Amino acid sequence: MDLKPTKPLSGFIELLPAQQRCFDECARRMQNVLRTCGYSRLDLPAIERAEVLTDKDNWDEIETQIFLFQKGDTKMGLRYDGTVGLSRFVAGHMNDLTFPFYTYQFARNYRGERPQRGRYREFWQLDIDILGIQNLSLNYDAEIVSTLVRVYESVADIVGSVKVKIGNRRFWNAMFAYLNLNEAQARDAFVLIDKRDKISDFVDGLIETVGENAAKEINSVFTNGYRSFMGKSAELDAAISEMDKFMSLLDAMGVKNAEIDVSIMRGHSYYTGIVFEFFSIDYPELPAVGGGGRYENLASKFSKTKIVGVGASIGVSRLLVALMEMGKIDLSKWEKSIDVTVLVMGDDNLPYAMSVLNTLREEKIPSLAYLDTDKKFKSQIEYSDKIMAKYSMIIGEDEAKNKVVAVKDMKTGQQQTLPLGDAIKLVRGNV
Repeated sequence: MDLKPTKPLSGFIELLPAQQRCFDECARRMQNVLRTCGYSRLDLPAIERAEVLTDKDNWDEIETQIFLFQKGDTKMGLRYDGTVGLSRFVAGHMNDLTFPFYTYQFARNYRGERPQRGRYREFWQLDIDILGIQNLSLNYDAEIVSTLVRVYESVADIVGSVKVKIGNRRFWNAMFAYLNLNEAQARDAFVLIDKRDKISDFVDGLIETVGENAAKEINSVFTNGYRSFMGKSAELDAAISEMDKFMSLLDAMGVKNAEIDVSIMRGHSYYTGIVFEFFSIDYPELPAVGGGGRYENLASKFSKTKIVGVGASIGVSRLLVALMEMGKIDLSKWEKSIDVTVLVMGDDNLPYAMSVLNTLREEKIPSLAYLDTDKKFKSQIEYSDKIMAKYSMIIGEDEAKNKVVAVKDMKTGQQQTLPLGDAIKLVRGNV
């Protein structure tokens, strides 16, 4: 019989134990920050109705990046980010929530796009949002950025430091209106500006898209600065003032390493105001490691009530797996997950060994037992060494009889026989 494949499907991630422990520690720290900052976690369904995930009515025309399936007459799909489910949830529970509503999701998301380095079909993402009814102060945009800075700082010893770049979709909307661009020209100009750092013929592309005069004006934003357009129109003045106020807010909130970069556009069409992206300072070869912005009507297809929000996401899988693959995370500190291995020499000594194990676990000391009691001492101690336990507690006939343990320091090889209470102090470094 042919053996079945052992590799996961393309685009799906499997981590080794040390990698997983590193990942879990980062997730724990990040979520602790959010809980401290007052954000409530939502754990929403991974499966949504197809009509929730897309605005298209024709089943055959739904975007190919969504995993879709059908059970009976119900067409469904796997969530591709946290925003769609959040908008449905908030619209459905509007009377149960208090606004502004601080919330976060840490969940797996799914995309059917072609897998490539850094882009997966299944991945963990951290989504953070603040939602309001009808309006939401710019102060909340700064609060989201400030919170994200704290989130990144909580794992800086693992992933390095970050900086944040701030853009403003409202500035470009005002700019394109000032230049009298039509909708198609504005849309194409958005795309070019978003890719400005990645294309060598940026100006030529602008000229082809919006004409020479408009292209010259747009390019001057980058050569002369966005403030050079103050006084050109009331809309531009408002957008420029908004960016300046936003930077002052970030400074008041203690945010460092923040700068205006008007080429930051964000790909989602629903962003309407301030947008931002985080980049690694230590590993500049990485793409943006997180970002978000303001959206003016989150749940328009679920409710007639206007729900305004500012949100952000961190591709946790994308960031951590990339750094692991680059060898930038020292996984040696995550190899040792067990403090004590209890080694049992013979079935007759198992009852006492189990009482020792139970006491260790009650004392919150990470521990496990090697339960093949018929195996020789050499095999058992080799197992303890392979799993990188700090100590082995050896239970033989004498230990069981005298209610003590033989404690072996797996690093130094030193071994001593102690009462269990003293052995626990030794393990904790209290002696």
